[in-house]
Amino acid sequence: MNKASNRLISPLTLRILLINVMALLIPVFGLLYLGSYKEHLIKQEMEALKTHGEIFSGALGEGAVSVLNTGQYVLNIVPARHILRRLSQPTNVRARLFAPNGRLVADSKILNGQENTVMVEDLSMDDDNDQVILNLILSMIDLIESIFNKPHYSRYLDDNKVTILNYIEAKDALNGKISGYVRKDNQGRLILSVALPVQRYYRIFGSLMLSSSGDKIEIALREIRSNILYIFAIALIITILLSIYLANAITRPLLKLANAAEKVQYSIGRDDEEIPDFSNRGDELGELSAALRNMTAALRKKLSAIERFAADVSHEIKNPLTSLRSAVETMQLVKDESQQQKLMHIIYDDVERLDRLISDISDASRLDAELSRVNSNGIDLGDLLKTIANIHNATAIEQKKSMIELIICGNTENYNAIYMVSGNADRLVQVYRNLISNAVSFSPVDRNIKITIGKLDDFIETTVEDEGVGIPDNKLDTIFDRFYTERPTGEAFGQHSGLGLSISKQIIEAHNGIIKAENRKNNDGKIIGAKFIIKLSAI
Repeated sequence: MNKASNRLISPLTLRILLINVMALLIPVFGLLYLGSYKEHLIKQEMEALKTHGEIFSGALGEGAVSVLNTGQYVLNIVPARHILRRLSQPTNVRARLFAPNGRLVADSKILNGQENTVMVEDLSMDDDNDQVILNLILSMIDLIESIFNKPHYSRYLDDNKVTILNYIEAKDALNGKISGYVRKDNQGRLILSVALPVQRYYRIFGSLMLSSSGDKIEIALREIRSNILYIFAIALIITILLSIYLANAITRPLLKLANAAEKVQYSIGRDDEEIPDFSNRGDELGELSAALRNMTAALRKKLSAIERFAADVSHEIKNPLTSLRSAVETMQLVKDESQQQKLMHIIYDDVERLDRLISDISDASRLDAELSRVNSNGIDLGDLLKTIANIHNATAIEQKKSMIELIICGNTENYNAIYMVSGNADRLVQVYRNLISNAVSFSPVDRNIKITIGKLDDFIETTVEDEGVGIPDNKLDTIFDRFYTERPTGEAFGQHSGLGLSISKQIIEAHNGIIKAENRKNNDGKIIGAKFIIKLSAI
């Protein structure tokens, strides 16, 4: 049996599944890469943080700058701390104020001696299995993204030794510049910071630095990726099911065809194993099924023909061999020379008959293979028949044979007409010469053989007519059978093998043509000769 039928999943199914899943994975991986979207979110957060910074610095410039008795403007630390505390609480940002000398004078994280840590969003999900798997997948995606996309983020430092020198943006703010930075802390979390100058009347009294966690950005990215993964999971299930359905719709018929073909291989000629019929599918598999069924039917027909041919050959050869054996055995007993000469003549005739049979059988057996190998060419059938007629007529008078009268399209002088067919010229010549030979053998010497050629619809029709005794009405089809002979009265037995018309029919059918026999009759219905009709497709 076919090995493929024993597999749980066929290789073709795996290929179809792999291709469809890969086609689905490519856009999904593209969607999961959210580098540009992440940068957009960071930019938005930085803009929001800058807006908060402008509000903070404006409030400090108006509410924390005092005028001394000397008329000098100074930054009042106490109200500055109160302003930072009131403004930072609802905004969830950390605000730090540096004096012009770089000293940290206020920090919203530590106000009134207590630590007021900036709130951080909890990125953890529920602990059920689905969320654990989802978190694992998202972590792998983050790891892959960190490998292939490595944005340079400096380390965010936050300890007692940190000064304004550790924050470039805060230092730049003392020079009147507004800038922002994105950093990562020790846990890998994004920290966004913006620094603005605290000024009044164009005089800078300090540097305000606002810091915010990037957890909102990470949460937004995770939500988008989670939604993409959920959609991908659903699409993946649908893709797998459709791929399996598609693969089964292809592989199952193919396996059935393969198994049936293997059974036919070992059973043809003995059992009637049939190729499954999928022609109603209306697709390529249906066409393959129909082609295999036609091929199997043709093979069976060919094998049957070979068997019949072998049986016919055996029967036909057996007759002359029996006669030959009998003559040889009798010759050993006969002493009379005249009787021996008669037996020698019989032996000679039998040998000639065997030689003729073997030659015709050999020609018939290789005919199919020869016709399938030889390329068809365009043939002017009118010119071919004209040549055959001229050759025959050139020797007919001397050999006292019937002449050929060639009629082309009803006009014996219209030799310039062109009747093109596609085929093997040598084999077509063989057909017409065989028909002419039969017509000559049945026609009186003083009567002509008439060959007519003309075009009928899409066919070139030729007829070969004689004025002999005709063909028995019940033998009009039988005369094309192998080894059947119907010879004129008085002709010596065994002069013909009975394969001529059979070979002619085989050649014409190989050219997709038709050959048939009719009797010519007069007005009284009396047979006045035989007529063979050949139709070949015109080109």
